[in-house]
Amino acid sequence: MTPAPTRPVSLLACALAVAVLALAGCGRKGGSEHPPQPGDRAVATVGGQTVWASDVKREAVAQGLVSEDEPLDPSSDLFRQMLDEVIDEKLLAAEAVRRHLDKDPLAQRRLAAARERILGDMLVEGVVDRAVTDQAVQTLYQQQLKQAKPNEEIRARQIVTRTLPEAQAVKSQLAAGAAFDALAMQRSIDQATRFNGGDLGYFTADAMPEAYGAALKDAKVGQLVGPFQVEGGYAVVKVEDRRRQPPISLEQARPQIVRFLTYDQVRELLRQLRDKSAVKVLPPPAPAAPAASSSPAKPEARP
Repeated sequence: MTPAPTRPVSLLACALAVAVLALAGCGRKGGSEHPPQPGDRAVATVGGQTVWASDVKREAVAQGLVSEDEPLDPSSDLFRQMLDEVIDEKLLAAEAVRRHLDKDPLAQRRLAAARERILGDMLVEGVVDRAVTDQAVQTLYQQQLKQAKPNEEIRARQIVTRTLPEAQAVKSQLAAGAAFDALAMQRSIDQATRFNGGDLGYFTADAMPEAYGAALKDAKVGQLVGPFQVEGGYAVVKVEDRRRQPPISLEQARPQIVRFLTYDQVRELLRQLRDKSAVKVLPPPAPAAPAASSSPAKPEARP
């Protein structure tokens, strides 16, 4: 194996590596020869400890380089980089144990905290995996659809002019049969819409400036509305369509639903644990009284 590239080593990563090694060493002296999960394979050994492909994938996931569901090709550069990092961590952890750093009382407290954090994460992951299922997501999605009150969407075109007389002249031309898209190209000063015939697309009233919402509130399809004052000028608007806003799709809603279900499960788990556990938060110590000054008092100044 070629030497790992030189790179800065995180002290936190070292501490966690020591924790993992020390905890694993409690039950055995060497590395397990049994794959930790089906289909796993050994990719290296460090001092008799086997490094598995799943160890490398876990490091990549922890660093946010791949997701849990994303495969990590053992022939890729990323896999080799992560493998080098896992080997480095094991070497650093082994050396720390050789120097008896794991016997230090502060180190043992940190190791215990790391163990508690890892076990807690594993418990939460198990609870969430059992609860946040496709069926649970689908059920909550259907509930939200029933409770949702979809807004109305409006599709409209606009022509914006600098002055009110110009806008009135535009409206007269449109009423006389002028093509809206051609007139928008010629007369509109709104650079965002003049080149597409003034098309604003579909929007809800609350997504537009207040003047549009007020003017279009009761407008019928095909109706010309305005002129009314908008930022930078005066607008004449034609209502092309009105429709109920389509509901959000399941795939669009899924990330938010998963976050809600995850939070809900973790909150409920913690509530149950607190209810049946003796948790007592101790008050902070009283502030120390200020020390009396030992310097002699200065004599009063006399006139």
